[in-house]
Amino acid sequence: MNVADGHTLSDSGWTLADPESPTPSLVRAVYADKQFKPCGENDGLFRYANWLPVKRILKNSSAPVTYHSKGLGKKLGLDNLYITFSGYNPKIGANMRTCSFKETEAFSVCARLPEKNKQTLVVQSAGNTARAFAQVCSDNDIPIVICVPADNFRDLWFRKKLKSCVKMIASPAGSDYFDAIALGDKICQDSKYFAEGGAKNVARRDGMGTTVLSAVETIGRIPDAYFQAVGSGTGAIAAWENNLRLIADGRFGKNKMKIFVSQNSPFTLMYDSWKAQSRALVDYTPEQSRRDAEVILAKVLSNRKPPYSLAGGLYDALMDTGGDFFKCSNDDIVKCMLQFRNLEGYDIFPAAATAVCSLMQAVEQGLVGKEDVIMINVTGGGSLAAQSRGYFVKEPDLVLSPDLPSEEIIKQVDALF
Repeated sequence: MNVADGHTLSDSGWTLADPESPTPSLVRAVYADKQFKPCGENDGLFRYANWLPVKRILKNSSAPVTYHSKGLGKKLGLDNLYITFSGYNPKIGANMRTCSFKETEAFSVCARLPEKNKQTLVVQSAGNTARAFAQVCSDNDIPIVICVPADNFRDLWFRKKLKSCVKMIASPAGSDYFDAIALGDKICQDSKYFAEGGAKNVARRDGMGTTVLSAVETIGRIPDAYFQAVGSGTGAIAAWENNLRLIADGRFGKNKMKIFVSQNSPFTLMYDSWKAQSRALVDYTPEQSRRDAEVILAKVLSNRKPPYSLAGGLYDALMDTGGDFFKCSNDDIVKCMLQFRNLEGYDIFPAAATAVCSLMQAVEQGLVGKEDVIMINVTGGGSLAAQSRGYFVKEPDLVLSPDLPSEEIIKQVDALF
């Protein structure tokens, strides 16, 4: 469905946009089954397969885990705080080996591919998405090219070596996520390769939206408020979309969760745009973007071209739900990482701590109350436990400048296979 005008279109198998749409718009999956029905016979993420656009079941997936917080909830005076955790903490049943909720999108996107797909998938990432897609494709023998800024490769650790079907391409030192995007775009000019599509891919969004399905399955109702840190905002858009599906189901309430999102200061492109009451993104030069991305702790929150303005994007999600935006400093994020570990018993990533920081601000400002049912999407953590079992850091297979001609980039990538 075209979100801008409600026009229904058929999925060609990898539809990313409505070619007839006069305005930029996300397309949204419409499922034949209007009721939320977890499928107990499927493992991991695929227990939610009836609301995923998948063609097959992949191995080694894990679903997000939701539980009633006692430590953080008690500290904040919140009786009904629920943590949805996507990471590694076997004590609570969380077994995402890459420690990030990006696994939810990687499994859903890759399962949207037909089993005998002939082309090679291309994904651009600032870090966590790269790790998730690399692990999922390695486990399931799916050819993929992943483009990542060179400075972010230090975060690309894995429990064991990846299979040769996974190729990692770096943009040069000092580059940012947008450079990795440009590199991937040039690779996709050859028909042997095709773009994953980012936020435009319904499989990516609906995979990420399983965090809300996990919460509703545990709580038994739609939460009143939803908290998440955002780089692109895709996860928050996905939460909004599944909220609308759950309302249409009718068995879990009719309320729209207030969506509260946050960014790591000084990289606050979407925060600044929202506070300016602007659908259009405020001016943000590539030089400023790179400078700010270098400073922030939560580097995965540094998308310079997020799906904020288009129909069905983050601006619409916040407007429709009465949500708001927060920003958090590096110092506050570090404090929240330490507090969360003391209160909940496991470590979380800086991006997840950004969401915790925003929840604390919302409590201080009276935006959420003691009895509100609150879901916080803790998007990654548990790396200390996972890495204690041994790991290695993946080195790039190639380092290429996005300024090279497309033909030269494609030639060098072809030589890897």
